[in-house]
Amino acid sequence: MASAKHLSVLRRALPAGRLLSTAAASAAPLPVEDAAEDVISMKGVRISGRPLYLDMQATTPVDPRVLDAMLPFYLSRFGNPHSRTHLYGWESDAAVEAARSQVAALVGANPKEIFFTSGATESNNISVKGVMHFYRDKKRHVVTTQTEHKCVLDSCRHLQQEGFEVTYLPVGPDGLVDLDRLAAAIRPGTGLVSVMAVNNEIGVVQPLEEIGRICKEKGVPFHTDAAQALGKIPIDVEKMGIGLMSLSGHKIYGPKGVGALYLRRRPRIRVEPQMSGGGQERGIRSGTVPTPLVVGMGAACEIATKEMDYDGRRIAALQERLLNGIRSRLDGVVINGSVEHRYPGNLNLSFAYVEGESLLMGLKEVAVSSGSACTSASLEPSYVLRALGVDEDMAHTSIRFGIGRFTTEAEIDRAIELTVKQVEKLREMSPLYEMVKEGIDLKSIQWAQH
Repeated sequence: MASAKHLSVLRRALPAGRLLSTAAASAAPLPVEDAAEDVISMKGVRISGRPLYLDMQATTPVDPRVLDAMLPFYLSRFGNPHSRTHLYGWESDAAVEAARSQVAALVGANPKEIFFTSGATESNNISVKGVMHFYRDKKRHVVTTQTEHKCVLDSCRHLQQEGFEVTYLPVGPDGLVDLDRLAAAIRPGTGLVSVMAVNNEIGVVQPLEEIGRICKEKGVPFHTDAAQALGKIPIDVEKMGIGLMSLSGHKIYGPKGVGALYLRRRPRIRVEPQMSGGGQERGIRSGTVPTPLVVGMGAACEIATKEMDYDGRRIAALQERLLNGIRSRLDGVVINGSVEHRYPGNLNLSFAYVEGESLLMGLKEVAVSSGSACTSASLEPSYVLRALGVDEDMAHTSIRFGIGRFTTEAEIDRAIELTVKQVEKLREMSPLYEMVKEGIDLKSIQWAQH
């Protein structure tokens, strides 16, 4: 049972009149003084009200229209989609197939090529391990990049422990893979090329069509982790020559806990299932398909199909407003990754002469991050930024601003104000910044070691 402390936090986080309806909640009354102050206290941080949210690469809020589509399948249409003998199962099955078509339409695929999973991490595992395990007798080599999501890199390391070979391609200072180097890395024993579509930390968009063309010429399946790309940039699996693609629901204003795998039918690509069970999803992914979550992902994809262009233009304008607002008041601000080949909703900035953790802690009223949510517990500088050749001190000062469908101009203006104020405050305490203002070249200094 939840402790009184946790229930108190949840009560403060919920709007007035929306308290938890459980017996445990009613047994833990809200302290009067906290109710009056409207203060949220969590993890040692006290703030008045909820922070504004600019961490859209970590997750997105569920679009209300998505929630509307999901609710009936929690309440009245709760059947198991694999129940073949009654109405409850039939209507759930029909809803799952409709969602499959909605996901397929967004990426130019056949619905029979879409397999529902628990998320992009599972889809990546099925793609990387599944392909190589199926073709293990003939193919023993994988090509990927140093800036992939951790679940792809860890899947590749798992294969290495099993005796497979992996080539980790470097990227340029702009975060883009060198196409000539990629082509040269492919050899007769290569079973898979895996390159992320849009990087989760820096927003760089890889040249998918060109990579797909190289892979087709070489006869190697091309897998892309498109969790950050789905619904944000146009994807056409035929035009881009994609063989396998990993998708996520909660990055496109859908629910958490659901994703999809695109698996090409012609020419057919085979994978070894990573989970044993009842053979659902045509044997690729066993386990009961969660109808409400799948319906939510389908609805999110349908909305994205209709609104992607509008969202893209609006988000690009907000990104420009944020960048110009910060740069007009601060020097030493560097954009990490390519400016031209980038999804505008991801703005990763480094602030010279500022310690990143201090900046993050100072921005309590803005929910931002220093990189991937999956690795944010680490104090090490981002491996993605290090792969770009970013100096360690600048890698430590990076902040990722994530802009989305529901972000407002007022939130951007407030984020600018708070960021500038905090950076100026930290620089006032920085002896290095004082030396730079006096014209001293820090790289020319011989620092004494103790």
